Amino acid sequence: MARRLKVLYVTDLAYPARGRRYCDEDIYLTSRLREHFDIALCNPRDAAALLGSGFDVVVVRNSGPVIDYPEAYREFRQVARERGVKVYNPLTGKGDMAGKQYLVELSERGFPVIPTVDRVEDLGKLPDAPLYVVKPKDGADSHGLEIVPREKIRDESDMLIQPKIDFRYEVSFYYVDREFQYALNAPDPARRWELSSYEATDADLEFAERFIRWNGLEHGVQRVDACRTRDGELLLVELEDLNPYLSLDRTDEDVREAFVGAMARSIEKSAG
Repeated sequence: MARRLKVLYVTDLAYPARGRRYCDEDIYLTSRLREHFDIALCNPRDAAALLGSGFDVVVVRNSGPVIDYPEAYREFRQVARERGVKVYNPLTGKGDMAGKQYLVELSERGFPVIPTVDRVEDLGKLPDAPLYVVKPKDGADSHGLEIVPREKIRDESDMLIQPKIDFRYEVSFYYVDREFQYALNAPDPARRWELSSYEATDADLEFAERFIRWNGLEHGVQRVDACRTRDGELLLVELEDLNPYLSLDRTDEDVREAFVGAMARSIEKSAG
């Protein structure tokens, strides 16, 4: 009988997410992944101290925005790299895992993202808009986000500036490794987390997979968030590659079964 992998599953079961309960998702996922692995759960603030405890792989899931525990997160990354610990998702992600500077870089390179700059002197690179979104480079869950007119934008080095897009709806594409699993959308822009199943077209998947390829993660769970403009174009909102909430409660049983199977196989491969 093959030895079962030992998995340290990092999650904050008490994280107060807006409009949904992260803990329910991790309770469900760990209950299913226990069919494949020996699993222990820990809070993100305890993860670094437990890295030398004989686990084969550390799975980072709904651990909340890392801006809430920056020192613990830096220590975790440093210890994991020093000891060669297998981390899932791998710590090489170029999306939100590394902060949101990538939005500026991709915007400059002509990728289909919401136009983004990080300096007031570069506002001329953005399309004119009545209002602008200003948010922290290391933000998540709308932490620190402001919507202001152009004249009230402050020049701060750790902030991103984007025109406020008048979009039709938001849509998210969910991947395990580089394989598409399902898509969900929020038909009402004012109700971001009231999601329903979305039938992705070939053009939609071509859009999403451009960012999956760019990120280059060999293993892991990723969520590509986009908005559909009034002109029908998809623009990237963010590429969540650290601890993306999966909204599995908004999917049907067949989708959940397929996702759990894909994630279990991916974790197994990542530990090899």
